[in-house]
Amino acid sequence: MPEFNAPLRDMRFVLNELFDAPALWDRLPGLTQQIDSDTADAILEEAAKITSGLLAPLNRSGDEEGVHWQNGNVTTPNGFRQAYATYIEGGWVGLSGNPAFGGLGAPKMLAVLFEEMLYGANCSFALYSALSSGACLAIDAHASTELKERFLPPMYEGRWAGSMCLTEAHAGTDLGLILTRAEPRPDGSFRITGSKIFITGGEQDLTENIVHLVLAKLPDAPDGPKGISLFLVPKVLVNEDGTLGAGNSLGCGSIEHKMGIKASATCVMNFDGAAGWLIGEPNRGLAAMFTMMNYERLSIGIQGLGCAEASYQNARTYAKDRLQSRSATGRVATTQIADPIIVHGDVRRMLLTMKAMTEGGRAFACYVAQQLDLAKFATDPEERQNADLMVALLTPVAKAFFTDIGLESCIHGQQVFGGHGYIREWGQEQLVRDTRIAQIYEGTNGIQALDLLGRKILGNGGVSLSIFANEIRGYAEKSASPYSHQLLAALQRLLDVSDWLADQATIDANIISSSCVEYLHLFGYVSYAYLWTRMAEIAEKKRVEDETFYGAKRATAEFFFARLLPRIESLDSCIRNGSASLYALTTEQF
Repeated sequence: MPEFNAPLRDMRFVLNELFDAPALWDRLPGLTQQIDSDTADAILEEAAKITSGLLAPLNRSGDEEGVHWQNGNVTTPNGFRQAYATYIEGGWVGLSGNPAFGGLGAPKMLAVLFEEMLYGANCSFALYSALSSGACLAIDAHASTELKERFLPPMYEGRWAGSMCLTEAHAGTDLGLILTRAEPRPDGSFRITGSKIFITGGEQDLTENIVHLVLAKLPDAPDGPKGISLFLVPKVLVNEDGTLGAGNSLGCGSIEHKMGIKASATCVMNFDGAAGWLIGEPNRGLAAMFTMMNYERLSIGIQGLGCAEASYQNARTYAKDRLQSRSATGRVATTQIADPIIVHGDVRRMLLTMKAMTEGGRAFACYVAQQLDLAKFATDPEERQNADLMVALLTPVAKAFFTDIGLESCIHGQQVFGGHGYIREWGQEQLVRDTRIAQIYEGTNGIQALDLLGRKILGNGGVSLSIFANEIRGYAEKSASPYSHQLLAALQRLLDVSDWLADQATIDANIISSSCVEYLHLFGYVSYAYLWTRMAEIAEKKRVEDETFYGAKRATAEFFFARLLPRIESLDSCIRNGSASLYALTTEQF
């Protein structure tokens, strides 16, 4: 039976030594001041207990049983309701929520580490609260005070959940095609009619109410995405005093039968004149919904990261125990019939790839969260504006790179197990299935790559990239890290290929869509190189304190720069070969 143990030692390293988060929080007066180093550590410790002890044991059984749908009702797997009740007692849904409405106000840098634990322990369970947290964020940012006061406290408490209702059967990425309609009523509410698909947590038996955020069009709405509005549509109507009233005119038509995340209910939701309330301004719903979507994109990126960590833990344990053949240099386990497979070069290649990319991803997740905290709480307007630009620039990278590499790491972990990796009881094949969806939902990774290159790089004239590059260059030029020169060379490669793409885009309309995925990966490796350079410098200084931890950190950095960062050379070459080869075949020739 696979186990999951939160990687607390490395999380503390990233939070306290790499970023010195407590010092940052001290200078952000809008942030809850009770979150000091000791409090943060206590939260991480408690999060580790609940994820490792309560949620991880339900991961395989939840996958085996899945969710059940009957007569419009969804039942979660055995043990989920009891676990959820314990989960919300700790206030985990509202961890980073607005304290004015009952949230705990924890910084995002702390919340992303908790999310990684959640996904590593139990992806399906994590999704229920992730959607609630994202819905709360959108309501807090855009809804009226009346709606906030009525809906946020029970949602932060976890008694009510949230969902995001965007997709329709004919309209996936192209939301301008949605057909769901909203008819205004004399009392200021609206009647919502339409059908949505792929709705995570659209129906479940964990909470007493579900607050759906629904994209719909008003009768006089302009065509396309500029005619979309956002509505709050509760499963159960709420009385003036906050108590629950009658059921709303909506229901779950069916659930999807999926490759993975089988304990997460993915629903078809039908709205039949359901009562709803406008969030934000008419016809500006997509902008409001993007508040939730961007939260979910980072969260789903962390899904890939959490699964990668779980896969690494399982594979590492197995590689140390499994005896097969002898080391190329002679016997290592002299009293055993064979050596553990961790002595073999290819097994070490896979384990080190998983370790380097997961630890680099953890640092990058915290870096993005740092920008989110600065964008929300920094007092200096320029610092806040620059952090906003960084969040916009790095969110598609986090979502797509984390999940692409997360799948790679889960497959590596499965491969370390050999034939046993293909067998259900070891847990590795579930991780492959569970993480595969993360490349697809919340905006496919191809769409994230288009967003990065088309909008965030070329669309703003490279302003955001320059801010990021200046930070990296400023660090590298002063750093004593042994990898500073490699970092600077990698950064220059990224800048050069960015300039080349900007020139090519003026003469080749296909170059952006033909090169964006390779570009996003190149960007991801350079971003990790920045953080690995910083981590290696710290590790070099502190090796005498703890050779086991800091020595491993330094050696993992060496592997990253020697065996993983060189991938950018082939990515650069692919990009510069242009789009012609992609369009050499006619449609009929495929």
